[in-house]
Amino acid sequence: MMRTVLLRLSRSKFMERQMKRRKFARRAIRKFMPGEEVEAAFRAAQKLGRRGLGVVLTELGENVATPEEAAAVARHYENTLDRLAALAVDGEISVKPTHLGLDLGVDVARNNLERLVRKASQLDNMVWVDMEDSSYVDRTLDLVRAARAIAPNVGVCLQAYLHRTPEDLASLRDPAVRVRLVKGAYREDPEQAIQKKKDVDQRFHELAVSMLRDRDYITHATPVFGTHDDRLIERIRESARQYGASPGQLEFHMLYGIGVELQEWLAAVGARVRVLISYGEHWYPWYMRRLAERPANLWFVVRKAFG
Repeated sequence: MMRTVLLRLSRSKFMERQMKRRKFARRAIRKFMPGEEVEAAFRAAQKLGRRGLGVVLTELGENVATPEEAAAVARHYENTLDRLAALAVDGEISVKPTHLGLDLGVDVARNNLERLVRKASQLDNMVWVDMEDSSYVDRTLDLVRAARAIAPNVGVCLQAYLHRTPEDLASLRDPAVRVRLVKGAYREDPEQAIQKKKDVDQRFHELAVSMLRDRDYITHATPVFGTHDDRLIERIRESARQYGASPGQLEFHMLYGIGVELQEWLAAVGARVRVLISYGEHWYPWYMRRLAERPANLWFVVRKAFG
C-alpha cells in the first residue's frame, strides 16, 4: 500500500512544489545524492574511487520540451565524459531516453544517444540507457540496438517486474548487449508487471541465472545487477559459482548512500561494484521512486522533518 501511494505521489506536481520548498526535504535527499550540482557528483566519485569503487553518473531529468533542451542534455553528458577522463575517475554515465528527447521523436533521441556513444567510445567509456515506464520499452530497445550497431559500449536497464522482460533479455543476446537488471521502480498495472515483492525477487533471480549460465554472453557482456538486497545478491553469487562465473564477471550497481558496507565488501571479494550518483534539480520524482523501492526509508525523511 505504501509503495503504491509513494509512486502516485511521484507524479504529483503539487507535492513536488511543496517538497522543493521544504528545507527538511533537501536535507533528506542528501542520503541518496551528494548535491544538485555536477561538481558535487565529481567530488563524491573521487572519494568513492579512493575506496576502490567505480561510479555511474546521471543527471536527473525527464521529458524535455524542445529539441534544443535535448541537445543541451547531450552536450552536458559529453562534458561529463571529458571531466571523468580528465579526473581519471572510473566513471560511466547513465541517460534517460526522454531526457534525450524521445517524446519529441525517435530521431531526436537516437541522434543524441549515438552522439554520446561515439564520444564514450573515443574515451574507452560506457553509456547506460535507463528504462522508464512500460510505454517506452520498445522505443528504448530500438534506440539501444541502433547505438549498438555503432559501437559495443552501450548498455540498457531491464526491469525484472515487467512480464515481457524474459523475452526482451533474450532478444539482446545476439549481438550481446550489456544489461543492468533491476527490480523496477514505476507504478505498473498487473497486466504489465508482477505486483508482489516476493514474486519480483524470484523473477529477478531467474533472469540473473539465465544470464549467468550463458557462458558466451557473459564473456562478451558482463552482467550487471542493480540491487541492495543482500539475500538476493548471495543467491546470485552462488548461482555464479554454480555456472563457473568468476567474481570479476559479476557487476553490481547500487545507489549512492545505501548499503555502503555491502558495496565495499563485494569489491573486496572481487566483484565489480559501481555506485549510481544522481544529481540535478529535478530530483523529486526520482526521490519518491527511491522511497517506494524501500518504504522504510520514509522514516528517515520523517526524522529529518522533525529534527
